[in-house]
Amino acid sequence: MRSFFLGLGISLMLTGILGMWYIWSYDHREAATLEEYARLELAVARDETGGLEGANLSLWDLRYDEAKLQKRAVLFTDSVPLELDAATKQTQAQWQYENKLFVSLPKDALEKILAAKEVRIKFFYDNEQSIDLPLGPKELVLWQRKLRW
Repeated sequence: MRSFFLGLGISLMLTGILGMWYIWSYDHREAATLEEYARLELAVARDETGGLEGANLSLWDLRYDEAKLQKRAVLFTDSVPLELDAATKQTQAQWQYENKLFVSLPKDALEKILAAKEVRIKFFYDNEQSIDLPLGPKELVLWQRKLRW
């Protein structure tokens, strides 16, 4: 009976350790591009003549950590930074937290994106973690096509 409880205790400890390792590795996952790390959506706004007026960028990041997104982001176009104010929201989806970041991109930022060879976005969490990833080549071309339309 004693060996049963010893085996059960060791099994529970190993399950806990492996679970904590999985959660930590998911929250600190590495990705080569921003669209591999989080879900993105770019909505373009145009004036009545069809010219660019602005755009809204939405980013969704799922994680187990309760850390919240800070209300700022940095857009890098060919390594030139542009500080942006953001709106954020966090909701709990079962055991994970869905962090949403909403950024309004001004017209001058859109013109820089159109001419850029590389676009990176950096966003911050309140636990001192920051994510700084580029758009993949296909996603950059997609954004530039949306802006040119």
